[in-house]
Amino acid sequence: MASKWRKAKLALGLNTCLYVPQTLEDSSPSNAVVSARLSDAVSSPPALSPTDHGSDCRPPTTPTPSSSGLRLSKSGTKSSKRTCAICLATMKPGQGHAIFTAECSHSFHFHCITSNVKHGNQICPVCRAKWKEVPFQSPASNLSNGPSRINPVPWAQDDPWMTVVRRLPSPRMDATRQIASLFHTPEPAIFDDDEALDQQPEINDRRPSNVDAANNNRIQTVDVKTYPEVSAVPRLSSHNNFTVLIHLKAPLIARQNSSNPSEVPPTSQDPRAPVDLVTVLDVSGSMAGTKLALLKRAMGFVVQNLGPCDRLSVIAFSSTARRLFPLRRMTESGRQQALQAVNSLISNGGTNIAEGLRKGAKVLVDRKCKNPVCSIILLSDGQDTYTVSTPGGTTPRTNYQSLLPISIHRNNGAGLQIPVHAFGFGADHDASSMHSISENSGGTFSFIEAESVIQDAFAQCIGGLLSVVVQELQVEVECVHPRSLLGSIKAGSYQTTMMADARAGSIRVGDLYAEEERDFLVTVNVPVDESASETSLLTVRCVYQDPITKEVVLQEANEVKIQRPEVTRQQLVSIEVDRQRNRLRAAEAMAEARAAAENGDLAGAVSVLESCCRALSETASSQTGDRLCTALCAELKEMQERMANRRVYEESGRAYVLSGLSSHSWQRATARGDSTDSTSLVQSYQTPSMVDMVNRSQTMVFGNPPQRSLQPAQSFPGRSRPR
Repeated sequence: MASKWRKAKLALGLNTCLYVPQTLEDSSPSNAVVSARLSDAVSSPPALSPTDHGSDCRPPTTPTPSSSGLRLSKSGTKSSKRTCAICLATMKPGQGHAIFTAECSHSFHFHCITSNVKHGNQICPVCRAKWKEVPFQSPASNLSNGPSRINPVPWAQDDPWMTVVRRLPSPRMDATRQIASLFHTPEPAIFDDDEALDQQPEINDRRPSNVDAANNNRIQTVDVKTYPEVSAVPRLSSHNNFTVLIHLKAPLIARQNSSNPSEVPPTSQDPRAPVDLVTVLDVSGSMAGTKLALLKRAMGFVVQNLGPCDRLSVIAFSSTARRLFPLRRMTESGRQQALQAVNSLISNGGTNIAEGLRKGAKVLVDRKCKNPVCSIILLSDGQDTYTVSTPGGTTPRTNYQSLLPISIHRNNGAGLQIPVHAFGFGADHDASSMHSISENSGGTFSFIEAESVIQDAFAQCIGGLLSVVVQELQVEVECVHPRSLLGSIKAGSYQTTMMADARAGSIRVGDLYAEEERDFLVTVNVPVDESASETSLLTVRCVYQDPITKEVVLQEANEVKIQRPEVTRQQLVSIEVDRQRNRLRAAEAMAEARAAAENGDLAGAVSVLESCCRALSETASSQTGDRLCTALCAELKEMQERMANRRVYEESGRAYVLSGLSSHSWQRATARGDSTDSTSLVQSYQTPSMVDMVNRSQTMVFGNPPQRSLQPAQSFPGRSRPR
């Protein structure tokens, strides 16, 4: 049998890995069943027997943890039980059904896929990759016991089923050969081999321009609103630490050439800023099995949702790191090459996060061309065992900053802004190091507790990255009244500065996604003003860059005024100000509780969270039934449960708290991987683009998907929600 198959393959001149199903006598016992969620995973093709494989089809090696470094397979791993994505029935060798494995690595019953292809469809029904080779049947063949087949060479009619493909003509080099050459050739010393961008007209005028939103329809401006804590202060009274809320909302992405925007894919029609994205993926031994399959599936989703102007590079790391795929545009051919690179991954070795990040940063630092937006996505399920050192002492602390290359450290003064969005996968990852990496680079940290949510977590992240409408945003605050001084600027993790005379300050916000919102609290003293009927306290102005035109936009300043009557009645504090105070108070309690837990005082940590929850329930916004306050209390209670004992805290509590802190400090959505009501708070930071992308991820599943944790965002008063 094997000899006949090899001769037939050589006679056909096929250069692809084809699957010959085993007979009942040759089939081996099945391994553990992969979950139903993997029915449309980006999985690797099954391997031929050692005597059947050709020059381009090698049997997979069994992945075992070792220190030998990164290993790459041309054929990938094999799952013993699959589900056909067309008929949803089980595919199992030896059941009398031929199985076709496409070049994108998805497998189907041969009779199911040929029925699909004969109508002219040459696109994978799972990942939407366009095939160069398609299965077909001979019209003259008709077997009574199953679907027809073709016999282009004189095989015996009683041989086992053979899957045969027809090569589609293509002027381009075979993507498999291109990718294979990348795996086995030395890496260049400088990663300046990034694919060139489309030629676009250069915009040389980057001088600041005053923008009047009412008279300029082309440029949409950031919406700025201010809320003083009370509307009036008696003119003969002074007020120290008077709070003013600054609320920002980024503009939409204007859609073009479509009467029905909901039917237009955002990657094709929206005039958005293209992205340079580098994914740094953990393929250590602990990622074997379901984790790696889910990672491949999630990466397949990312590849398919990047546009032709976006560029992607893939870095894989275990004991060492290797760039599998240079920075390439996600055109049709680029996507197929990227999918080939992802599907080549096998798991083995240790965990060297620092080396993976070093190469990921090098791709972006060395590139010749630059897209307006760039970012790194890091995923790991383990702890770095090569770089991080723990100094001696009674309370040793880990040097996590050594994991992040200095070239992308947000405070290095070089002006290079490359955020790392880190995803901690499972119970064994090092949440502290992942949070430190994201915090020091200006990115977010997400905790993927449930393995099945990895694709949704990636979808939420790229939903934001593919909708950047504002860059290098800086908020400038200046006192107006000659006797007013700034007291503080509370902006979470955003960098703030204040002049020595306390008359002016600024907040460095950076990028904003479409319709993303930010809230900052500024305190200022209100002086006595005997003759004035109103007092101007502050001006607030935004300066930022349009990511597409590169034009610097200088918005008109907003002036904050309060009334100054002789006498005022008792006034209620602004609900908008009160709810943001509650958010900051809750974030401070989380940080304090985390510090106590790290020092071994779990009881003290729980006490801090309980006290904060009681304080929130007594605030003005809570008394009005504010949903943000309710969600904050639910989140604090969830954290208390995850600090019940040391084991629970180590397994999930630490990661849950750090993900929450990351979300609140940047006011940006992160994944938690839990199904409690506290996720409604995290989702309050979601943007419409994030919601759309998560919905797309959740609907790209054959069959009935399991209950998912990243649910559509809920609305909170004062903060508009995705529609």
